[in-house]
Amino acid sequence: QVQLVESGGGLVQAGGSLRLSCAASGIIFSINAMGWYRQAPGKQREWVATITRGASTNYADSVKGRFTISRDNAKNTVYLQMNSLKPEDTAVYYCAADPDGMGPLYWGQGTQVTVSS
Repeated sequence: QVQLVESGGGLVQAGGSLRLSCAASGIIFSINAMGWYRQAPGKQREWVATITRGASTNYADSVKGRFTISRDNAKNTVYLQMNSLKPEDTAVYYCAADPDGMGPLYWGQGTQVTVSS
């Protein structure tokens, strides 16, 4: 049974930082590309960042230079370090696993990030 469990969300003031974690089980973590997505109230879910199994990274323009995605294959965990947070970063953040390059197949339950102005 595949499980992705996010943690690390919370309430932070604008300009602050948070680090999200996503612990995976039930999959061969090292072969999966991992991604972070977010969904703000009343908006569609949007892609935030991806890290491939070779540790190459890509970011949405809205977070480039502020967010950093990383992975620890020994711990089956992917991280999202979020700095210089803005109120518009407020959303539920989800991690996802892509085992075959065809897009996210497994999703976590999400963690709320709220940035106050």
